[in-house]
Amino acid sequence: MNDPVLDAVVVGAGHSGLAISYLLKKSGRNHHVLERGRIGESWLNQRWDTFKLNTANKLNLLPGETVPSTDPDGFSTAQKFADKLRAYADAFSLPVQENCLVTAIERDPSSHLFTIRYFENKEEKKRRSKSVVIASGGQSEKKIPPFSRFISPDIFQYHAADYRNAAQLPDGAVLVVGSAQSGVQIAEDLLEAGRKVFLCTSNVGRVPRRYRGKDVVDWLIECGFYVLKTSEADLQTIQSKVPQVSGVGPQGRTVSLQSLAKRGAVILGKMDHAHGDTITLQPNAAAHILFGDQFSAKVKTMIDGLIERMQLPAAPPETDESDLPDESATCASPLSVLDLKQHLINSIIWTTGFGADLSYLKLPVMHAGGTPIHQEGISDIGGLFFLGFPWLRMRQSGIILGVKDDAEFIFQRMEEFLS
Repeated sequence: MNDPVLDAVVVGAGHSGLAISYLLKKSGRNHHVLERGRIGESWLNQRWDTFKLNTANKLNLLPGETVPSTDPDGFSTAQKFADKLRAYADAFSLPVQENCLVTAIERDPSSHLFTIRYFENKEEKKRRSKSVVIASGGQSEKKIPPFSRFISPDIFQYHAADYRNAAQLPDGAVLVVGSAQSGVQIAEDLLEAGRKVFLCTSNVGRVPRRYRGKDVVDWLIECGFYVLKTSEADLQTIQSKVPQVSGVGPQGRTVSLQSLAKRGAVILGKMDHAHGDTITLQPNAAAHILFGDQFSAKVKTMIDGLIERMQLPAAPPETDESDLPDESATCASPLSVLDLKQHLINSIIWTTGFGADLSYLKLPVMHAGGTPIHQEGISDIGGLFFLGFPWLRMRQSGIILGVKDDAEFIFQRMEEFLS
């Protein structure tokens, strides 16, 4: 342990870890960023080929960056965004160490210093630091329902993180489980490839990609939608999924369950259980369609209200076929049982989300459900901070749009601690 004590160690070199690293370096703080794989590993390793970000390039800014002069309203691929992160780290000479798998973070009760143990290219190492920022994100552990193990071994199963394109799947129809952003976008990708798609849905809101002449995210920013504080949000809002929308296409596009149905997808209720070749379904597909329609209508009413109050210039509402409500939910399938063999379904894609594997934190800072205990990213343990987690401080905390504000907030708290 002859290495000097660092001011900070940052775990994770995604957009959150690099953002706080930039601020630490600018202030002259001696720190290291430990990344389990490559810079932007999740973007490189857990996205399909046609994936696009859902926020425009002009909004995906880290500290020190300005709006790009080229294609500011375009939507980046995962590869291009990962390339941007690497270029950012190189441009500011950020102290990132790649291929460093953190295995334990402990704190000495007498010195109050943290010991960070990790493997760098299979060699075990450790560093000491006055503070630690956990910026490893919430996508390190795939979430798949336990009953998936009861499904026939003849059915190929993939998580969204492992899906790349339709060609990797066996011939036949595909069951996509989950209708949040990844689910509907992968369903679209499969439909484009000519596959028959069955989609198990849940309650997810949706928004039109464009409304009254502008991208919907631009409107939502003006409405203050993303800066709703966690302390002021109810549990239902916090637990709700990110609304469906897509960045695919020249200006992105609207995605709705009824638009997928028009292209041939079978819209099912939520998966209840599975055994062998049989999937049982809840009778709520219609409710999910109506929920999405109601959410879109609510958002448009909110935007209309802003335009009227502020007397903002805006185009009249445009016709968007994908946004037209299915008032009677006629596209909902009545199926309560799905026979995989009968419908020639040979593969399942689980778009059921991710969790954060923070088992390396050997400290009493976790809830029973595995989520970190903190107040606006600040742990009860002095010097331990979290960054880049959903609803860390506000609605935008879990997306790239919110990283700049959160990083600057956490950095200020770190400065106060280290002073």
